[in-house]
Amino acid sequence: MEESPTLGKRKLPDDPEIKPQPSQEPEKPESASKRRNLARTCVHEVAIPTDYTASEDESTHGTLSNPIYNGEMAKKYPFKLDPFQQVSIACLERHESVLVSAHTSAGKTAVAEYAVAMSFRDKQRVIYTSPLKALSNQKYRELNHEFSDVGLMTGDVTVSPNASCLVMTTEVLRGMLYTGSEVLKEVAWVIFDEIHYMKDRERGVVWEESIIFLPQEIKMVFLSATMSNATEFAEWICNVHKQPCHVVYTDFRPTPLQHYVFPMGGSGLYLVVDENEQFKEDNFMKIQETFTKHKKPGDGNKSGIDKASGRIAKSGSASGVSDIYKIVKMIMERRFQPVIIFSFSRRECEQHAMSMSKLDFNNKDEKDNVEHIFRNAVITLKEEDRNLPAIELMLPLLQRGIAVHHSGLLPIIKESVELLFQEGLIKALFATETFAMGLNMPAKTVVFTSVKKWDGDSRRYIGSGEYIQMSGRAGRRGKDERGICIIMIYERIDMNTFKDMVLGKPAPLVSTFRLSYYSILNLMSRAEGQFTAEHVISNSFHQFQYEKALPDIGQRISKLEKEAAVLDGSGEAELAEYDKLRLDIAQLEKRMVSEITRPERVLYFLLPGRLVKVRDGGTDWGWGVVVNVVKKPAAALGTLPSALASVGSSGYIVDTLLHCSPGLNENGSRPKPCPPRPGEKGEMHVVPVQLPLICALSTIRISIPSDIRPAEARQSILLAVQELGTRFPQGLPKLNPIKDMGIEDPEFVELVNQIVELEQKLFAHPLHKSFKNEQQFKCFQRKAEVHHEIQQLKSKMIRDSQLQKFRDELKNRARVLKRLGHIDSDGVVQLKGRAACLIDTGDELLVTELMFNGTFNDLDHHQVTALASCFVPGDKSNEEIHLRTELAKPLQQLKDTARRIAKIQRECKLEINVDEYVESTVRPYLMDVIYCWSRVSVAFILLSPGATFAEIIGMTDIFEGSIIRLARRLDEFLNQLRGAAHAVGEADLENKFAAGSESLRRGIMFANSLYM
Repeated sequence: MEESPTLGKRKLPDDPEIKPQPSQEPEKPESASKRRNLARTCVHEVAIPTDYTASEDESTHGTLSNPIYNGEMAKKYPFKLDPFQQVSIACLERHESVLVSAHTSAGKTAVAEYAVAMSFRDKQRVIYTSPLKALSNQKYRELNHEFSDVGLMTGDVTVSPNASCLVMTTEVLRGMLYTGSEVLKEVAWVIFDEIHYMKDRERGVVWEESIIFLPQEIKMVFLSATMSNATEFAEWICNVHKQPCHVVYTDFRPTPLQHYVFPMGGSGLYLVVDENEQFKEDNFMKIQETFTKHKKPGDGNKSGIDKASGRIAKSGSASGVSDIYKIVKMIMERRFQPVIIFSFSRRECEQHAMSMSKLDFNNKDEKDNVEHIFRNAVITLKEEDRNLPAIELMLPLLQRGIAVHHSGLLPIIKESVELLFQEGLIKALFATETFAMGLNMPAKTVVFTSVKKWDGDSRRYIGSGEYIQMSGRAGRRGKDERGICIIMIYERIDMNTFKDMVLGKPAPLVSTFRLSYYSILNLMSRAEGQFTAEHVISNSFHQFQYEKALPDIGQRISKLEKEAAVLDGSGEAELAEYDKLRLDIAQLEKRMVSEITRPERVLYFLLPGRLVKVRDGGTDWGWGVVVNVVKKPAAALGTLPSALASVGSSGYIVDTLLHCSPGLNENGSRPKPCPPRPGEKGEMHVVPVQLPLICALSTIRISIPSDIRPAEARQSILLAVQELGTRFPQGLPKLNPIKDMGIEDPEFVELVNQIVELEQKLFAHPLHKSFKNEQQFKCFQRKAEVHHEIQQLKSKMIRDSQLQKFRDELKNRARVLKRLGHIDSDGVVQLKGRAACLIDTGDELLVTELMFNGTFNDLDHHQVTALASCFVPGDKSNEEIHLRTELAKPLQQLKDTARRIAKIQRECKLEINVDEYVESTVRPYLMDVIYCWSRVSVAFILLSPGATFAEIIGMTDIFEGSIIRLARRLDEFLNQLRGAAHAVGEADLENKFAAGSESLRRGIMFANSLYM
């Protein structure tokens, strides 16, 4: 690794990557082949601050570039450590930070346990953080079993807060850092489990801030799934904390994997990637053939594994559920269990599990053990809760060795499933991807019921990092010779897309740093002034990644300048002038089109047969034909099988016949359609298009058949459109927005006139007349593109990096805080700001506004609790919300206040959509449920006196586990509000929030975790 002004980095020689420790083979030196094997399984690098000098004894600890440990171990292991574990432990014994990046189930936990054991040995305290409360509970049980002196802090639960080892969520650690907790003065190590969670859009900033704020004397252990930029992350740690940070990376799997594909409706399983990670292209092509219209009879007449073709034969089926049933049945027959069947829908998980009614994996003794463990788990519940359908229906399933695991389950069910799975009593587990995180719970086989998932924005293929995480659950170390992955696919899939998913590199860790009012206010209120918002911004991983990319930008500019020098074309001045005209026209046309395509203006003209021009980003679709216009919520667009989506859509979707690349399935679906490549014949398909992607409307309408499903009907439309293109070589006539569409707004008319004026200048320009052929024009276009890119890159380098962007945002957010009275004109935090400093579960600006404008004062504690539930993130209900009178008015006050705050933020130059802000911050889906649970002693029309959990879950379509999770986060939020009220001397409000919290804490909602 190269030297840099701030970082000195060293990498061990290529062969070997690491040197074996003397403790491995003390009698004889390693052979060359053995060293190469170690190089394959472990890579060690280290980022070193400038002028850093190590003080450790080399005979015991080795060197920075070759850490070894020959002293007495703080913890003994009953197995031989892998090379990456040995090197990681050697780094820990040097008292230097280390990032351990390895596949799921590779054994990263052993390194974390050693850091805990070392802290106990050295009489120091250690903090273990995890991204989720459930994972914290599990880790607490695991560590407490071995070390005893272990505590837990998750916001809603605190156990032994003075213990030597504290397990907590990362949010709790950040809160301790903000408040300057005395505990941190005794901490030597902080372990960040699942550090790749730092790229989470909503919560990733919590990790960045926690790392930046940690005192430099505290050393860190980072555990991560494999990531492609581990060295970059270590460099950042070294840069921020001025201490060495080691990277120990391995892509070695202790148990190799075989990857099979099951094409739905096909004839069996096909081996596509063997245990040596060799891709079987012939088998993949056979899979594609199974999706052809005519399948040969007699497929599926084999059984067993054909080692020559790598195919496990099974009869095909058109039903997804029955195909999954057959796969699970085959797994049971061939003793490939336990199996984890991953599905990206919680309801699908349950449906698949219930469809296994004819399968039974467990014998009588195992059934008895399952019942014994399950009964002991639920005995802690009240009798009325033990009879919940979710509990009663689960036991027969569990006894057959089949289970479901997802975030919507009752916590006690989810934890019971985890314990039974660890005991080997669950053989087929239907789970969502969250099961792939956290504790080591491997299986022999993993099945993917789909290769696509809904990620909140679109339905997309799972990424290589996600596939690595989940497939890593296949293969139990020491039990299985190899793990088996089975991927179910429903349609043709591009070979490169598939290879990228299964064999692609792990995703890099990318910063999602953002500024929050909570952070800004806390930094402003810190008495010692050690950290400022600007300090956090300049030390963020986001800023580090940006600055690191600057040399690459310089190289890109040099490369482009060389390309521009060899391109033919006119003089620089003429070129720049002509290009500027083209760009100015394009910008004005973009504004004009956005005005034209406003629903109230364009819908009247979007009649069936109208020709419209479609552009999706850099993809020009040319002219298409309108079939239909429908209004759908923007969020629903992602559920369409093949949609052209646009940010900021109006919600209208124009079903348009477009000329598409061939290869669509019979139902017209594909991941995302694309125009035909040059030379391709292509075919017409109906594609859902959002309004902003329509860039022109023609005066021409053509007749379309009443039924466009037959290929012949669509082909006739394609020929008609192509004939029109021949008749109008200069382009199809367009609707005049003023004369034809009647848009007479003065500003719009002025915009059109500007375009006409610039077009006249463009046509009169010498360059425009001088292009003699298409090749010359293409050469000019490329030169213009190169010059434009060079200017953009230079502007990017000249700007004060991303720092200026964040500085501007910081100023704007400070203006908002002044307008709302959180700080004064000198930036001193006021009473309202001191309250907001203590709230990080809900929107701190909105809730403090309600506290200070008297909204909470007019409500009883049940109404306060229900209203507070709107602030807590949770599942969205699909049912229409009908609220009782005593809740409707407070909800309206909340929405009005949210709208006012959004407008203030927009006035202070923050990019914010008022409606989206209100929708994202006000979530009233469980208001009624929480209100009824809080009012336990009151009789309602719908509920008998003393509302039971069984009664309230009947009020909503939201999962039981999601209700409980929200209630527990609501309890944590109410306690934060109580602390905020206390801080500003509002005793009545403090009592009201305390009473609201108390009204929640009963029954199954707050049953103790089985891990505690």
